[in-house]
Amino acid sequence: MAFIAKSQPPPEPSRSSGPAGPPLRKRAFFALGTNCEVQYAAPGGDTQAADFERQAIGWVAAFEAKFSRFRPTSLLSRINTAAGADWVEVDPEMERMFKLCDTLTFTTQGILDPTALPLIKLWNWKDPNPVIPSPAQIDEARRLVGWGKVRREPGKVFLPEKGMALDFGGFGKEYAVDIVAQIAAGCGISSLLVDFGHDLRVLGAPPGRPAWHIGLEDPFNPGKAWRSVALGGSRGIASSGDYIRCFVVNGKRYGHIIDPRTGWPVSNGCSQTTVIAATCLQAGVLSTTSFVLGAAKGIEFIQSFPGAEGMMIAGKDRAQTRGFFNYVVNE
Repeated sequence: MAFIAKSQPPPEPSRSSGPAGPPLRKRAFFALGTNCEVQYAAPGGDTQAADFERQAIGWVAAFEAKFSRFRPTSLLSRINTAAGADWVEVDPEMERMFKLCDTLTFTTQGILDPTALPLIKLWNWKDPNPVIPSPAQIDEARRLVGWGKVRREPGKVFLPEKGMALDFGGFGKEYAVDIVAQIAAGCGISSLLVDFGHDLRVLGAPPGRPAWHIGLEDPFNPGKAWRSVALGGSRGIASSGDYIRCFVVNGKRYGHIIDPRTGWPVSNGCSQTTVIAATCLQAGVLSTTSFVLGAAKGIEFIQSFPGAEGMMIAGKDRAQTRGFFNYVVNE
């Protein structure tokens, strides 16, 4: 998923902002194939900060080592390598991820499918010489896709067709963002912004400020924010768009977001969807699903989840849920 919103450093506290509290700390690192950063205030000082960073970065490293399809030694890669040949033993943590896959596939009516990797590889937007797959290639890839085809028994899993493969990229980063927020809360940190490749989760507010300000990138002018939203409390925000990760063949643009129901990149006129929800995972799942559904059905889908708000850009039109602009900052 592409998140287009970018966190903005909070302004310096003013006299009207209330007590400034402990200073805002930042820790940046690279993980999950992207730039990661946490901004937080540690009222317990250096000891609390070091404990939080150690736990958070350690957990992310272990998560990536087990669940990344780009790590040949990961448990996920071992499952993919054994497709069509052998059952693979899995641990309780992987089984919990499978149950999450059950929920996400059902909730999105198959739009978010962890077995869609054959289609993702077929439409390789990173290829320096991209080509449009043939109908036969698309049909063959679609034959390998379908979460319901995965065979599971307690403590083991089997992908029954050679070429089938799992990929948690559609939700793994957002899931990790939420876990890091949980780790922070467990360490006594209540002022936090987690930003993993522009998938965000906030707790509380920056020291001396009422909320975190998040800039929303203009899809028609990448790198520039067209508006900002203010988030406080415990909220997640994620965006989906295809205007950067794409390729062009014969003058037509093909984005990186694939609809596994058709086998083709999404092409419904949408440029960007942004969703604010209780967690980063929920925001990410809703933004991707609504982007695939298109503006009209997408807004309806977001509104069907209590507490979630969203905005979709399609051409010159902007559609939003009833409460989205409660978060918009008037600048």
